[in-house]
Amino acid sequence: MYHDDYSEKLFSRRAFVIGGLQLCGLVILGVRLAWLQIAQGKRYKMLSDKNRINIKILPPPRGEIVDRFGVPLAVNNQTYRVLIIPEQTDNIEKSLRALQSVIYVEEEHIDRILKEASKTAKFIPLRIKEGLSWGDVARVEVRLPDLPGIFIDVGDIRSYPYRDATAHIVGYVRAASKEDLEDNDPVLRLPGFRIGKTGIEKVYDKEMRGRPGAAEVEVNVVGREVRELKRKDPLFGSRVTLSIDGELQRITQEVLSEHISASAVVMDAYSGAIYAMASYPAFDPNAFVRGLTKEEWAVISEDPTHPQTNKAVSGQYPPGSTFKMISALAGLEKGTITRDTLIFCPGHYEYGKSRYHCWKRGGHGYVNLEKALQESCDTFFYEMAVEVGINAIADMARRFGLGDTLGLELGGERSGLIPDEAWKKKTMGVSWYPGETIISSIGQGNVLTTPLQLAVMTARMVNGGIGVKPWITGYVGEEYLERRDWDKIDVNPKHLALVRSGMDRVVNNRKGTAYSSRIDIEGMEMGGKTGTSQVQRITAEQRRLGIKNEDLPWRQRHHALFVGYAPISDPRYVCAVVVEHGIGGSTAAAPIAKILLEQTQRRDPAGTQMQPEIIDKDKKESKTRLEDFSGQNNQELEKPSFTIPPKKPKMQGQSLMQDFAPAPAPTQKTVNKIEGIYND
Repeated sequence: MYHDDYSEKLFSRRAFVIGGLQLCGLVILGVRLAWLQIAQGKRYKMLSDKNRINIKILPPPRGEIVDRFGVPLAVNNQTYRVLIIPEQTDNIEKSLRALQSVIYVEEEHIDRILKEASKTAKFIPLRIKEGLSWGDVARVEVRLPDLPGIFIDVGDIRSYPYRDATAHIVGYVRAASKEDLEDNDPVLRLPGFRIGKTGIEKVYDKEMRGRPGAAEVEVNVVGREVRELKRKDPLFGSRVTLSIDGELQRITQEVLSEHISASAVVMDAYSGAIYAMASYPAFDPNAFVRGLTKEEWAVISEDPTHPQTNKAVSGQYPPGSTFKMISALAGLEKGTITRDTLIFCPGHYEYGKSRYHCWKRGGHGYVNLEKALQESCDTFFYEMAVEVGINAIADMARRFGLGDTLGLELGGERSGLIPDEAWKKKTMGVSWYPGETIISSIGQGNVLTTPLQLAVMTARMVNGGIGVKPWITGYVGEEYLERRDWDKIDVNPKHLALVRSGMDRVVNNRKGTAYSSRIDIEGMEMGGKTGTSQVQRITAEQRRLGIKNEDLPWRQRHHALFVGYAPISDPRYVCAVVVEHGIGGSTAAAPIAKILLEQTQRRDPAGTQMQPEIIDKDKKESKTRLEDFSGQNNQELEKPSFTIPPKKPKMQGQSLMQDFAPAPAPTQKTVNKIEGIYND
């Protein structure tokens, strides 16, 4: 009996212990389940969704760049491209080699992808090739099961309709560099996403970049999209409206192409708006967008004429006789000369033991200021400059925009050089000599200017002494980039009128150095000044032998320059032309200026107001508003009266297509950024 009671009690204790343990286990399990379901439910739901939902960044359409009439200078075209996601293939190189058997892929692209794959996150798609044809797309799609990690996608590619004509102004876009990626903006890592690298594309890159959107898409076990769950569309980048006249820019570039190397600027004498600014040779920015081959890059980088340099703002040249207007104003303002001052030119000027030659061996005889400008007599300015002094000449040059940068938004602008006594003492540690004043007075010696500076100098001379500065951007989106009122230059208007009269005679008097380039259309006549600047000293032996400049090697020939304005009666447009080693301003540069000023007046860009971008506030989409053109802006423009040489072969991109494919799931860091986009 006792044994039975003891066994029963023992069983009861064991059952109690076991039951207690089971209960504790259930409590612990319940607490854990509660913790997972309630406290950690959100986290595990997100982890589950990551296996089912992809979050894609939607790249924003880049804002267009248009000219003052709304004509596109930089646009977006859709293109087919083939991408690879490294984490979706066991062997990247094997997948790439398999792709090579399907479509043509250069070895350079293979090497690039392998390098990029070693430096970037495995989930980020890498662009292999873009601009695929329909045939290429079809071949890849059919073979996708044999191409792990590879897929076809659609994207925007930047296109520049005017090609090399606007390359130095508009610039180009390229993929973000390692330094660009340091700001951790996820949109920069999107395959094919490009940012501005030069020109306007770089200056207003963030404004044109827009804001990315995002989409949540449900995918199946193999990563194929089933449906879109949530979407926020990207916002368009701002459109940038330039002061440029696209057609005038094209004409300018083609006229310059008759020479080996040249540049030109056409601008408004009163507002400072630039209507054309060209540098030849240039390059095709479309080639930089798609990526240059080693051979193409070698051709551009080794070209002795430097096609990547915008010579209109970066080229520094002795201004030659175009500088004589500055010397003349310095003499007039100081009282050294007047309208009636006569100086005899025997063909040279002697100072001490040195002889300074005039370009005309026999001399010009007695000349006053207007005749000295008309026939470009050097001796007149030699003799006057000795009395005026270099400091007064340098001060006048700086008033007219020479010797310093002008603040053009493009960048790359160089300051040129206006020497004076203080400059020489500071840089060389020696005193200034009168002989240096003599050669500086005709724009030689150490004097250096850019074509843009010469255009600004001319504008300030013919607009009554208003200190205009050049600009090229009118609107960024709806925002007008307002320019302040220009300051008045401290110079006697009568002296400006006298110099302008001399510039009129340069072109329209039979003995003027640019008479052969006059515009014979009533109301469109132009004035100006020729210039020829030496790149090396003419030796006594060369003078004795009568060696002609055209007989010298190209790089030893004189530069040819011309500055001009039109119309004579009421100046509105000015231009500056520099032809490197063009020998003579009257024969090489003045004919170009004639074409440019005639075509500018026919198109009359100043007569058309630039229009801003109009944005639909509800749809956040930009629309173009173009005013109805009237008068000459709407008629068929007369073709320029010159022969355009055959176009040189251009580097062509491949055909542009479109398609769609899913993007991979981003990291948690990227997800957080996307959530910020949704919640913004």
